[in-house]
Amino acid sequence: MKNILIINGANLNLLGKRETDIYGTRSFEDYLQGLRNDFLSQCNIDYFQSNIEGEIVDKIQSATADAIVINAGGYTHTSVVIRDAIACKSSSIPCIEVHISNIYAREEFRHTSLLSPVCNGSVIGFGLKGYKLAIASVL
Repeated sequence: MKNILIINGANLNLLGKRETDIYGTRSFEDYLQGLRNDFLSQCNIDYFQSNIEGEIVDKIQSATADAIVINAGGYTHTSVVIRDAIACKSSSIPCIEVHISNIYAREEFRHTSLLSPVCNGSVIGFGLKGYKLAIASVL
């Protein structure tokens, strides 16, 4: 059975409370329970969230999962160190980038992802369902 690690970055701990018109009203913890049930027979899903860039880097570097699904939040557009950690890790395990909203339909500064070039794929704009699509892509 595969082990999948989901990493969420800054402000994603506020899903369901923050900008609900963009991100919806469901918390990630609530969604995660259903996601785990959906893939119960196919994989184990571990979850990590941090608002601290260095903690995200540490988690990527120490990951022993078969694949990483990452939504770095705002760090997507700014973090060279998260990009570098993914670049090192993605040579040995798949890393899939997820964005709940369509970053290309939002403010211009969100149109550039530093992570996309070093990830194996990206799922953008499908709401929370993007995590399910990302996991399905690595099974």
